[in-house]
Amino acid sequence: MTQPTLIRREGAHLRTALGLANRSVPVLPLRAGKVPFGNCPACRDNACGGRPNMKSPGPCNCPRPCHAWAAATTDPAVITGRLWAAAWAQAQAVAYHPGGAGLTVVDLDDTEAVAWAHQTLPATRIVLTTRGEHWIYRGVMQSANAVRPGVDVKSAMQYARWLGPGTGTMSVLPDVVRGLLVKEETNSPRDGLVSSPPDRAAWGHRVATGCRHTESYVRTGLERGLALVQARRESGAGSQVFGVAQFIAKQHADCPGPCGLEVLGQQLITTAVSVGVPEPYAARAVNNGLAGAA
Repeated sequence: MTQPTLIRREGAHLRTALGLANRSVPVLPLRAGKVPFGNCPACRDNACGGRPNMKSPGPCNCPRPCHAWAAATTDPAVITGRLWAAAWAQAQAVAYHPGGAGLTVVDLDDTEAVAWAHQTLPATRIVLTTRGEHWIYRGVMQSANAVRPGVDVKSAMQYARWLGPGTGTMSVLPDVVRGLLVKEETNSPRDGLVSSPPDRAAWGHRVATGCRHTESYVRTGLERGLALVQARRESGAGSQVFGVAQFIAKQHADCPGPCGLEVLGQQLITTAVSVGVPEPYAARAVNNGLAGAA
């Protein structure tokens, strides 16, 4: 490759990075393989303790592009500085930190995942990728890989490759995407591996002395939610029970309380267990759903 070609490529990546940084999107260079550059000797094996914004914050204030997504910045002085120059000279692409920009990227890696998204997720900004699509939402959440076949969630503590602005209007991060992080480690009831469900407690104003709703209203909503969970006997019960729990919590957001939501939550756990969700995962999904609407 000729020197002028290298200079043109380096300049294009740098211009892209500066344009994103100017819009408050933290950026970093990617090397061959579309992966971040390795740590410098002082940061190798995280000997420095890691960046202050990492999960285990340390003392590192390294001015080089070390620690992958955690090095992403909007500071033009850093991006164009001497210590990043060598990285830009070898860069193959530009990445950004979605969480740092207040965004979440649903990375759809194949045609089946793309078809699932079009059937399931609210419309939003879409960016075409080599094998699929990035669906970008406004809002930050925990990142996770393989939340379902061909689907990764990139937001906090992860980077995404910049592939252009995309098309469509960006929507607010929906509950259905947040619910993807609820573990789907289920087993069929016929396998005989499901723990015995706890006794089903009854909801009423004896336990919900601060609830503004009638018993009929609450019971009708609960039964509809339980039916949705029961319909997910093959897969997806964990995500469904999370969504139902969050919906129930939102219904009671304006009540002075207490509303006995723990009793409703226990009934959701019981139903989830009956269709194959291990009890610890069902309990976590319900607790997260009830807390998520607070």
